[in-house]
Amino acid sequence: MEYLDFELPIKELEDQLDKCQIIGLESNVDVTNTCKQIEKKLEETKKKIYKNLTAWQRVQLSRHPNRPYTMDHIRALCGDTFLELFGDRGFKDDKAMVGGLGKIGGQSFMIVGQQKGFNTKTRQFRNFGMANPEGYRKALRLMKMAEKFNIPVLTLIDTPGAYPGLEAEERGQGEAIARNILEMMRLKTPIVTVIVGEGASGGALGIGVGDRVLMMENTWYSVISPESCSSILWKSWEYKEKAADALKLTSTDMKKQKLVDDIIPEPLGGAHYDRETAFKTVQEYILKSFDELKDLSTLQLVEQRMDKYSKMGEFKE
Repeated sequence: MEYLDFELPIKELEDQLDKCQIIGLESNVDVTNTCKQIEKKLEETKKKIYKNLTAWQRVQLSRHPNRPYTMDHIRALCGDTFLELFGDRGFKDDKAMVGGLGKIGGQSFMIVGQQKGFNTKTRQFRNFGMANPEGYRKALRLMKMAEKFNIPVLTLIDTPGAYPGLEAEERGQGEAIARNILEMMRLKTPIVTVIVGEGASGGALGIGVGDRVLMMENTWYSVISPESCSSILWKSWEYKEKAADALKLTSTDMKKQKLVDDIIPEPLGGAHYDRETAFKTVQEYILKSFDELKDLSTLQLVEQRMDKYSKMGEFKE
């Protein structure tokens, strides 16, 4: 397990507990009470830290290297029923954007999501989860296929943003994202969106229009990352913590502003501490959201979706 800087007190106590248990195994000394005291203190420390996380600390948790990525969720949710589909039928297959058909709880879904890598080689292969225009066009192709066969769409968001390279701009990155937003807005099938990691900028919005938008507890969703915001406003990355607070990018902030519909709770410490529980909870929320949408007519579905997004950004002084 890798530890973030604010998790170091937890690491120290876990190391103490390991040493205590080793002493008990290697000697005749009864260390039961000592171990119980350390366990109690460890539990209290975890609660104290994780119940009072700052916005920047939640950003760090969303990027934790042990956190489940999109393909981890797909394998856990669909098992061996997932059939990956490839290519945008125009340029090439984008490895940062994955998609295909799978069953969750017996219900078929067209699943689309951004996939990051888990080591240097796979991160380069997946372009760090930053999709090119062909990735968004592949996503749209799959969603239109789902619409044709009346299959609900599930999108899983985890990206630091759309790829900002010159070649991406030459191939129409902005148009591809805008086209997806337009087409998803009027897609004639239910769309459930789950932010499972980072939800940054237009890269997230390109597959982020949904009838139900859910955020896992330790994720973030914003027009810009805290580091980029800091570099623009203060010409330095040193103010990223201040920027994270100002951006109101946490799941709690987003729910309060009615930009997402629900928050999916995570195990204490984050989804990576107890993956099985996290996967089970995500599945429950996905199926619950689909149950709320499945009996709506196509007209009702599209009207509600458009009405929902039209109301965003309204405020009274």
